[in-house]
Amino acid sequence: MTPTRLFLSISWLWLLLGLAASFLPQISPAWMVTGVVYLVLALVDFFNLRGKMRIEFTREIPNFLALNQLHEVVLRIRNLHGSGFKLEVYDGLPLQMTSDQLPWQGRIPGRGFVEITYQVKPLERGPQVLSPAHLKRTSLLGLWQRTLRCGPTSEIKVYPNFEPIIRFHLLTMTNRVDQMGIVSLNRAGVSKEFHQLRDYQEGDALTQIDWKATSRRASLISREYRQQRDQTIIIVVDCGRRMRAMDGDLSQFDHALNSVLLLSQIALRQGDSVGIMGIGSTPRWLPPVKGPHMMPVVLNHLYDYQSSGEPTDFSDAVQRLMIQQRRRAMVVFLTNLRSEDASHLVGPLMELRKKHLVVLATLQERSLQPLVSKPLQTLDDAVTCAATHLYLDERSSLMTYLRSQRLQLVDATSQDLPLALVNRYLDIKKGGQL
Repeated sequence: MTPTRLFLSISWLWLLLGLAASFLPQISPAWMVTGVVYLVLALVDFFNLRGKMRIEFTREIPNFLALNQLHEVVLRIRNLHGSGFKLEVYDGLPLQMTSDQLPWQGRIPGRGFVEITYQVKPLERGPQVLSPAHLKRTSLLGLWQRTLRCGPTSEIKVYPNFEPIIRFHLLTMTNRVDQMGIVSLNRAGVSKEFHQLRDYQEGDALTQIDWKATSRRASLISREYRQQRDQTIIIVVDCGRRMRAMDGDLSQFDHALNSVLLLSQIALRQGDSVGIMGIGSTPRWLPPVKGPHMMPVVLNHLYDYQSSGEPTDFSDAVQRLMIQQRRRAMVVFLTNLRSEDASHLVGPLMELRKKHLVVLATLQERSLQPLVSKPLQTLDDAVTCAATHLYLDERSSLMTYLRSQRLQLVDATSQDLPLALVNRYLDIKKGGQL
Protein backbone atom coordinates (compact mmCIF):
# COMPACT_ATOMS: atom_id res chain seq x y z
CA MET A 1 0.00 0.00 0.00
CA THR A 2 1.57 3.30 -1.08
CA PRO A 3 0.36 6.92 -0.95
CA THR A 4 -0.48 8.63 -4.23
CA ARG A 5 0.71 12.01 -5.47
CA LEU A 6 -2.63 13.45 -4.41
CA PHE A 7 -2.05 12.26 -0.84
CA LEU A 8 1.44 13.77 -0.77
CA SER A 9 0.27 17.04 -2.30
CA ILE A 10 -2.53 17.46 0.27
CA SER A 11 -0.11 16.57 3.09
CA TRP A 12 2.35 19.25 1.95
CA LEU A 13 -0.44 21.80 1.75
CA TRP A 14 -1.56 20.89 5.28
CA LEU A 15 2.04 21.27 6.54
CA LEU A 16 2.31 24.67 4.87
CA LEU A 17 -0.97 25.64 6.49
CA GLY A 18 0.46 24.53 9.84
CA LEU A 19 3.54 26.69 9.23
CA ALA A 20 1.29 29.64 8.54
CA ALA A 21 -0.72 28.87 11.73
CA SER A 22 2.47 29.21 13.79
CA PHE A 23 2.62 32.87 12.72
CA LEU A 24 -1.13 33.46 12.64
CA PRO A 25 -2.68 31.83 15.74
CA GLN A 26 -6.21 32.75 14.62
CA ILE A 27 -6.10 30.08 11.87
CA SER A 28 -4.86 27.31 14.17
CA PRO A 29 -8.37 25.93 14.90
CA ALA A 30 -9.09 25.68 11.17
CA TRP A 31 -5.75 23.93 10.64
CA MET A 32 -6.46 21.36 13.38
CA VAL A 33 -9.99 20.64 12.15
CA THR A 34 -8.71 20.23 8.61
CA GLY A 35 -6.04 17.82 9.83
CA VAL A 36 -8.54 15.67 11.75
CA VAL A 37 -10.95 15.49 8.81
CA TYR A 38 -8.11 14.69 6.43
CA LEU A 39 -6.78 11.96 8.73
CA VAL A 40 -10.22 10.33 9.06
CA LEU A 41 -10.78 10.38 5.31
CA ALA A 42 -7.30 8.96 4.67
CA LEU A 43 -7.85 6.12 7.16
CA VAL A 44 -11.28 5.26 5.75
CA ASP A 45 -9.85 5.29 2.22
CA PHE A 46 -6.91 3.16 3.38
CA PHE A 47 -8.97 0.41 5.03
CA ASN A 48 -11.46 0.40 2.17
CA LEU A 49 -8.64 -0.35 -0.27
CA ARG A 50 -7.08 -2.88 2.08
CA GLY A 51 -10.05 -5.24 1.68
CA LYS A 52 -9.97 -8.25 -0.56
CA MET A 53 -9.71 -7.42 -4.28
CA ARG A 54 -12.18 -9.57 -6.17
CA ILE A 55 -10.72 -9.67 -9.67
CA GLU A 56 -10.64 -12.29 -12.43
CA PHE A 57 -7.73 -12.01 -14.86
CA THR A 58 -7.15 -13.94 -18.10
CA ARG A 59 -4.52 -13.58 -20.82
CA GLU A 60 -4.70 -14.68 -24.45
CA ILE A 61 -1.36 -14.87 -26.25
CA PRO A 62 -0.27 -16.98 -29.23
CA ASN A 63 1.72 -20.08 -28.32
CA PHE A 64 4.18 -19.34 -31.13
CA LEU A 65 5.77 -15.93 -31.65
CA ALA A 66 8.16 -14.79 -34.39
CA LEU A 67 11.34 -12.94 -33.57
CA ASN A 68 11.22 -9.16 -34.00
CA GLN A 69 7.58 -9.24 -35.14
CA LEU A 70 4.56 -7.63 -33.48
CA HIS A 71 2.00 -9.98 -31.92
CA GLU A 72 -1.32 -9.21 -30.26
CA VAL A 73 -1.99 -10.01 -26.62
CA VAL A 74 -5.45 -9.71 -25.07
CA LEU A 75 -6.01 -9.20 -21.33
CA ARG A 76 -9.47 -9.53 -19.79
CA ILE A 77 -10.04 -8.19 -16.29
CA ARG A 78 -13.39 -8.67 -14.57
CA ASN A 79 -14.42 -6.72 -11.46
CA LEU A 80 -16.50 -8.91 -9.13
CA HIS A 81 -16.99 -6.07 -6.64
CA GLY A 82 -20.04 -3.86 -6.64
CA SER A 83 -18.15 -0.57 -6.98
CA GLY A 84 -15.82 0.52 -9.75
CA PHE A 85 -12.23 1.62 -9.35
CA LYS A 86 -9.27 3.00 -11.28
CA LEU A 87 -6.63 0.50 -12.35
CA GLU A 88 -3.16 0.57 -13.89
CA VAL A 89 -2.00 -2.63 -15.62
CA TYR A 90 1.45 -3.73 -16.69
CA ASP A 91 1.72 -7.28 -17.97
CA GLY A 92 4.53 -9.52 -16.70
CA LEU A 93 6.71 -9.34 -19.82
CA PRO A 94 10.25 -10.74 -19.64
CA LEU A 95 13.23 -8.55 -20.50
CA GLN A 96 13.39 -10.20 -23.92
CA MET A 97 10.03 -8.70 -24.93
CA THR A 98 8.94 -5.11 -25.30
CA SER A 99 5.72 -3.17 -25.77
CA ASP A 100 5.17 0.58 -26.13
CA GLN A 101 1.46 0.25 -25.25
CA LEU A 102 1.96 -0.55 -21.57
CA PRO A 103 1.14 0.33 -18.86
CA TRP A 104 -2.61 0.63 -19.45
CA GLN A 105 -4.67 2.95 -17.30
CA GLY A 106 -8.44 3.09 -17.01
CA ARG A 107 -11.51 2.54 -14.87
CA ILE A 108 -13.37 -0.73 -14.38
CA PRO A 109 -17.09 -0.41 -13.55
CA GLY A 110 -18.67 -2.38 -10.73
CA ARG A 111 -19.64 -5.91 -11.80
CA GLY A 112 -18.08 -5.06 -15.19
CA PHE A 113 -14.94 -5.90 -17.14
CA VAL A 114 -12.39 -4.38 -19.50
CA GLU A 115 -10.55 -5.94 -22.43
CA ILE A 116 -7.03 -4.67 -23.00
CA THR A 117 -5.32 -5.35 -26.32
CA TYR A 118 -1.67 -4.52 -26.81
CA GLN A 119 1.15 -5.58 -29.13
CA VAL A 120 4.33 -7.25 -27.96
CA LYS A 121 7.62 -7.60 -29.83
CA PRO A 122 10.01 -10.47 -28.94
CA LEU A 123 13.68 -9.48 -29.03
CA GLU A 124 15.22 -12.91 -28.44
CA ARG A 125 14.46 -16.43 -29.61
CA GLY A 126 13.91 -19.42 -27.39
CA PRO A 127 11.54 -20.30 -24.53
CA GLN A 128 10.12 -17.29 -22.72
CA VAL A 129 7.95 -16.98 -19.62
CA LEU A 130 5.32 -14.30 -18.98
CA SER A 131 4.86 -13.87 -15.23
CA PRO A 132 1.61 -12.71 -13.56
CA ALA A 133 0.62 -9.14 -14.39
CA HIS A 134 1.24 -6.18 -12.11
CA LEU A 135 -2.02 -4.47 -11.17
CA LYS A 136 -2.04 -1.14 -9.38
CA ARG A 137 -5.46 -0.19 -7.99
CA THR A 138 -6.25 3.35 -6.84
CA SER A 139 -8.50 3.90 -3.83
CA LEU A 140 -11.93 5.52 -4.04
CA LEU A 141 -10.70 8.97 -2.97
CA GLY A 142 -7.44 8.59 -4.91
CA LEU A 143 -5.23 8.83 -1.79
CA TRP A 144 -3.73 5.31 -1.86
CA GLN A 145 -2.55 2.73 -4.37
CA ARG A 146 -2.31 -1.00 -3.90
CA THR A 147 -0.12 -3.25 -6.06
CA LEU A 148 -0.69 -6.96 -6.53
CA ARG A 149 0.23 -9.74 -8.94
CA CYS A 150 -2.62 -11.33 -10.80
CA GLY A 151 -3.05 -13.82 -13.61
CA PRO A 152 -1.34 -16.98 -14.84
CA THR A 153 2.26 -17.73 -15.78
CA SER A 154 2.40 -18.26 -19.54
CA GLU A 155 5.15 -20.25 -21.25
CA ILE A 156 5.64 -19.45 -24.91
CA LYS A 157 8.16 -20.14 -27.66
CA VAL A 158 9.78 -17.46 -29.78
CA TYR A 159 10.71 -18.78 -33.21
CA PRO A 160 12.77 -17.32 -36.03
CA ASN A 161 10.76 -15.06 -38.29
CA PHE A 162 8.47 -17.37 -40.30
CA GLU A 163 6.66 -14.53 -42.12
CA PRO A 164 8.46 -15.34 -45.44
CA ILE A 165 7.18 -18.92 -45.20
CA ILE A 166 3.58 -17.74 -44.75
CA ARG A 167 4.01 -15.35 -47.68
CA PHE A 168 5.43 -18.18 -49.76
CA HIS A 169 2.38 -20.34 -48.95
CA LEU A 170 0.03 -17.56 -50.04
CA LEU A 171 1.90 -17.01 -53.27
CA THR A 172 2.11 -20.69 -54.18
CA MET A 173 -1.65 -20.98 -53.67
CA THR A 174 -2.04 -18.50 -56.55
CA ASN A 175 0.96 -19.73 -58.56
CA ARG A 176 2.82 -16.44 -58.08
CA VAL A 177 6.12 -17.70 -56.60
CA ASP A 178 8.01 -15.39 -58.96
CA GLN A 179 6.82 -12.42 -56.88
CA MET A 180 9.19 -13.52 -54.13
CA GLY A 181 12.11 -13.62 -56.55
CA ILE A 182 12.19 -17.43 -56.73
CA VAL A 183 13.02 -18.35 -60.32
CA SER A 184 12.13 -21.79 -61.63
CA LEU A 185 14.11 -22.51 -64.80
CA ASN A 186 12.57 -24.77 -67.43
CA ARG A 187 15.19 -27.20 -68.71
CA ALA A 188 13.32 -29.91 -70.53
CA GLY A 189 14.85 -33.34 -70.27
CA VAL A 190 17.53 -32.41 -67.74
CA SER A 191 15.86 -33.96 -64.72
CA LYS A 192 16.16 -37.73 -64.88
CA GLU A 193 13.08 -38.85 -62.90
CA PHE A 194 10.31 -40.25 -65.12
CA HIS A 195 6.85 -38.79 -64.48
CA GLN A 196 4.39 -39.94 -67.15
CA LEU A 197 3.69 -40.58 -70.84
CA ARG A 198 1.86 -38.00 -72.94
CA ASP A 199 1.17 -37.14 -76.56
CA TYR A 200 4.06 -35.74 -78.52
CA GLN A 201 4.21 -31.96 -78.58
CA GLU A 202 6.07 -29.83 -81.07
CA GLY A 203 9.49 -29.04 -79.71
CA ASP A 204 9.97 -32.30 -77.77
CA ALA A 205 13.45 -33.79 -78.17
CA LEU A 206 13.72 -37.06 -80.05
CA THR A 207 15.29 -38.62 -76.95
CA GLN A 208 11.97 -38.07 -75.14
CA ILE A 209 9.96 -40.21 -77.57
CA ASP A 210 8.93 -43.61 -76.22
CA TRP A 211 9.10 -45.75 -79.36
CA LYS A 212 7.41 -48.79 -77.82
CA ALA A 213 4.40 -46.76 -76.75
CA THR A 214 4.45 -45.02 -80.12
CA SER A 215 4.27 -48.32 -82.00
CA ARG A 216 1.35 -49.51 -79.85
CA ARG A 217 -0.63 -46.28 -80.24
CA ALA A 218 0.41 -45.60 -83.84
CA SER A 219 1.08 -41.99 -82.81
CA LEU A 220 4.07 -40.25 -81.28
CA ILE A 221 4.23 -40.59 -77.48
CA SER A 222 6.74 -38.64 -75.36
CA ARG A 223 8.11 -39.29 -71.92
CA GLU A 224 7.64 -36.46 -69.42
CA TYR A 225 10.17 -35.95 -66.67
CA ARG A 226 9.91 -34.03 -63.42
CA GLN A 227 12.31 -32.71 -60.86
CA GLN A 228 14.11 -35.40 -58.96
CA ARG A 229 12.53 -36.19 -55.61
CA ASP A 230 13.50 -38.16 -52.51
CA GLN A 231 16.82 -36.34 -52.27
CA THR A 232 18.43 -35.08 -49.08
CA ILE A 233 19.35 -31.53 -48.10
CA ILE A 234 21.57 -31.04 -45.05
CA ILE A 235 21.82 -27.48 -43.75
CA VAL A 236 24.83 -26.81 -41.52
CA VAL A 237 24.46 -23.66 -39.39
CA ASP A 238 27.53 -21.98 -37.93
CA CYS A 239 26.70 -21.13 -34.30
CA GLY A 240 30.11 -19.62 -33.56
CA ARG A 241 31.29 -16.11 -32.83
CA ARG A 242 31.57 -15.01 -36.46
CA MET A 243 27.74 -14.96 -36.70
CA ARG A 244 27.14 -12.62 -33.78
CA ALA A 245 27.58 -9.35 -35.69
CA MET A 246 24.42 -7.24 -35.85
CA ASP A 247 22.84 -6.56 -39.23
CA GLY A 248 19.96 -4.16 -38.72
CA ASP A 249 17.64 -5.22 -35.91
CA LEU A 250 18.82 -8.84 -36.01
CA SER A 251 22.15 -10.60 -35.75
CA GLN A 252 23.59 -12.35 -38.78
CA PHE A 253 22.83 -15.60 -36.99
CA ASP A 254 19.11 -14.83 -36.87
CA HIS A 255 19.14 -13.79 -40.53
CA ALA A 256 20.77 -17.13 -41.34
CA LEU A 257 18.03 -19.00 -39.46
CA ASN A 258 15.39 -17.17 -41.51
CA SER A 259 17.12 -18.45 -44.64
CA VAL A 260 17.11 -21.98 -43.22
CA LEU A 261 13.36 -21.81 -42.66
CA LEU A 262 12.53 -20.75 -46.21
CA LEU A 263 14.92 -23.25 -47.81
CA SER A 264 13.56 -26.05 -45.59
CA GLN A 265 9.95 -25.24 -46.44
CA ILE A 266 10.56 -25.26 -50.19
CA ALA A 267 12.69 -28.40 -50.09
CA LEU A 268 10.04 -30.25 -48.08
CA ARG A 269 7.39 -29.17 -50.59
CA GLN A 270 9.60 -30.47 -53.40
CA GLY A 271 9.50 -33.95 -51.87
CA ASP A 272 13.05 -33.85 -50.51
CA SER A 273 14.29 -34.63 -47.01
CA VAL A 274 15.79 -31.88 -44.86
CA GLY A 275 18.27 -32.34 -42.03
CA ILE A 276 19.87 -29.63 -39.90
CA MET A 277 23.19 -29.59 -38.07
CA GLY A 278 24.32 -26.89 -35.67
CA ILE A 279 28.09 -26.52 -35.27
CA GLY A 280 29.81 -24.50 -32.58
CA SER A 281 29.82 -24.66 -28.80
CA THR A 282 26.76 -26.96 -28.56
CA PRO A 283 26.49 -29.39 -31.49
CA ARG A 284 22.92 -30.06 -32.62
CA TRP A 285 21.56 -32.58 -35.12
CA LEU A 286 18.14 -33.07 -36.68
CA PRO A 287 18.01 -36.25 -38.80
CA PRO A 288 16.48 -35.70 -42.25
CA VAL A 289 12.69 -35.40 -42.23
CA LYS A 290 10.38 -35.43 -45.23
CA GLY A 291 7.05 -33.89 -46.19
CA PRO A 292 5.49 -30.41 -45.72
CA HIS A 293 3.82 -31.63 -42.53
CA MET A 294 7.28 -31.90 -40.93
CA MET A 295 7.87 -28.14 -40.99
CA PRO A 296 6.79 -27.79 -37.31
CA VAL A 297 9.53 -30.28 -36.43
CA VAL A 298 12.07 -28.04 -38.14
CA LEU A 299 10.71 -24.98 -36.34
CA ASN A 300 10.82 -26.68 -32.94
CA HIS A 301 14.38 -27.77 -33.59
CA LEU A 302 15.60 -24.32 -34.64
CA TYR A 303 13.76 -21.98 -32.31
CA ASP A 304 16.22 -22.20 -29.40
CA TYR A 305 19.44 -22.19 -31.43
CA GLN A 306 21.87 -19.64 -29.99
CA SER A 307 25.24 -18.38 -31.20
CA SER A 308 28.20 -18.39 -28.85
CA GLY A 309 31.50 -16.56 -28.50
CA GLU A 310 33.56 -19.67 -29.29
CA PRO A 311 35.30 -20.36 -32.61
CA THR A 312 33.95 -23.02 -34.96
CA ASP A 313 35.91 -26.17 -35.70
CA PHE A 314 35.03 -26.96 -39.33
CA SER A 315 37.17 -30.11 -39.43
CA ASP A 316 35.29 -31.63 -36.51
CA ALA A 317 31.96 -30.57 -38.03
CA VAL A 318 32.75 -32.27 -41.35
CA GLN A 319 33.84 -35.46 -39.60
CA ARG A 320 30.61 -35.61 -37.60
CA LEU A 321 28.56 -34.91 -40.70
CA MET A 322 30.27 -37.70 -42.64
CA ILE A 323 29.31 -40.09 -39.84
CA GLN A 324 25.74 -38.84 -39.48
CA GLN A 325 24.95 -38.61 -43.22
CA ARG A 326 26.34 -41.45 -45.34
CA ARG A 327 23.95 -41.11 -48.27
CA ARG A 328 24.86 -38.49 -50.89
CA ALA A 329 23.21 -35.16 -50.12
CA MET A 330 23.33 -31.47 -50.88
CA VAL A 331 25.15 -29.92 -47.92
CA VAL A 332 24.64 -26.19 -47.36
CA PHE A 333 27.14 -24.48 -45.04
CA LEU A 334 25.81 -21.20 -43.60
CA THR A 335 28.55 -19.00 -42.19
CA ASN A 336 30.32 -15.64 -42.44
CA LEU A 337 33.68 -16.12 -44.11
CA ARG A 338 36.85 -14.34 -43.08
CA SER A 339 40.12 -14.08 -44.98
CA GLU A 340 41.84 -16.44 -42.54
CA ASP A 341 39.32 -19.20 -43.28
CA ALA A 342 41.18 -20.45 -46.36
CA SER A 343 43.66 -22.39 -44.21
CA HIS A 344 41.18 -24.43 -42.16
CA LEU A 345 37.96 -24.38 -44.19
CA VAL A 346 38.88 -25.42 -47.73
CA GLY A 347 40.48 -28.72 -46.71
CA PRO A 348 37.45 -30.10 -44.84
CA LEU A 349 35.04 -28.90 -47.55
CA MET A 350 37.12 -30.53 -50.29
CA GLU A 351 37.04 -33.79 -48.33
CA LEU A 352 33.28 -33.48 -47.91
CA ARG A 353 32.84 -32.77 -51.62
CA LYS A 354 34.15 -36.22 -52.49
CA LYS A 355 30.84 -37.69 -51.36
CA HIS A 356 28.36 -34.81 -51.17
CA LEU A 357 27.43 -31.76 -53.21
CA VAL A 358 28.66 -28.80 -51.14
CA VAL A 359 27.22 -25.28 -51.25
CA LEU A 360 28.97 -22.64 -49.15
CA ALA A 361 26.65 -19.73 -48.25
CA THR A 362 28.27 -16.68 -46.69
CA LEU A 363 26.77 -13.43 -45.46
CA GLN A 364 28.04 -10.08 -46.65
CA GLU A 365 28.29 -7.35 -44.02
CA ARG A 366 26.24 -4.35 -45.14
CA SER A 367 27.65 -2.19 -42.37
CA LEU A 368 31.00 -2.04 -44.17
CA GLN A 369 29.74 -0.29 -47.29
CA PRO A 370 29.10 3.11 -45.61
CA LEU A 371 32.67 3.01 -44.25
CA VAL A 372 34.06 2.78 -47.79
CA SER A 373 31.96 5.60 -49.24
CA LYS A 374 32.24 7.93 -46.24
CA PRO A 375 34.07 11.22 -46.98
CA LEU A 376 37.56 11.33 -45.45
CA GLN A 377 37.87 14.24 -43.05
CA THR A 378 40.18 12.99 -40.30
CA LEU A 379 43.06 10.59 -39.94
CA ASP A 380 40.77 8.08 -38.20
CA ASP A 381 38.43 8.18 -41.21
CA ALA A 382 41.34 7.42 -43.53
CA VAL A 383 42.59 4.54 -41.39
CA THR A 384 39.09 3.05 -41.12
CA CYS A 385 38.55 3.34 -44.89
CA ALA A 386 41.92 1.74 -45.67
CA ALA A 387 41.33 -1.12 -43.23
CA THR A 388 37.86 -1.74 -44.71
CA HIS A 389 39.26 -1.82 -48.26
CA LEU A 390 41.94 -4.26 -47.14
CA TYR A 391 39.35 -6.51 -45.50
CA LEU A 392 37.10 -6.47 -48.57
CA ASP A 393 40.02 -7.18 -50.92
CA GLU A 394 41.12 -10.15 -48.80
CA ARG A 395 37.56 -11.44 -48.73
CA SER A 396 37.23 -11.06 -52.50
CA SER A 397 40.47 -12.98 -52.98
CA LEU A 398 39.11 -15.75 -50.75
CA MET A 399 35.92 -15.95 -52.82
CA THR A 400 37.98 -16.21 -56.01
CA TYR A 401 40.11 -18.97 -54.50
CA LEU A 402 37.07 -20.96 -53.34
CA ARG A 403 35.52 -20.73 -56.81
CA SER A 404 38.79 -21.93 -58.32
CA GLN A 405 38.43 -25.02 -56.11
CA ARG A 406 35.05 -25.67 -57.80
CA LEU A 407 33.09 -25.02 -54.62
CA GLN A 408 29.60 -23.64 -55.15
CA LEU A 409 29.24 -20.26 -53.44
CA VAL A 410 26.28 -18.13 -52.44
CA ASP A 411 27.57 -14.72 -51.35
CA ALA A 412 24.73 -12.36 -50.46
CA THR A 413 23.51 -9.85 -47.91
CA SER A 414 21.17 -10.93 -45.14
CA GLN A 415 18.15 -9.60 -47.09
CA ASP A 416 19.09 -11.40 -50.31
CA LEU A 417 20.40 -14.64 -48.83
CA PRO A 418 17.04 -16.51 -48.44
CA LEU A 419 16.06 -16.12 -52.09
CA ALA A 420 19.62 -16.65 -53.32
CA LEU A 421 19.79 -19.96 -51.46
CA VAL A 422 16.41 -21.12 -52.75
CA ASN A 423 17.27 -20.23 -56.34
CA ARG A 424 20.59 -22.08 -56.10
CA TYR A 425 18.77 -25.13 -54.70
CA LEU A 426 16.25 -25.07 -57.56
CA ASP A 427 19.04 -24.66 -60.12
CA ILE A 428 20.83 -27.69 -58.70
CA LYS A 429 17.67 -29.78 -58.85
CA LYS A 430 16.83 -28.62 -62.38
CA GLY A 431 20.35 -29.40 -63.50
CA GLY A 432 20.24 -32.91 -62.03
CA GLN A 433 23.47 -32.28 -60.10
CA LEU A 434 22.38 -34.35 -57.12
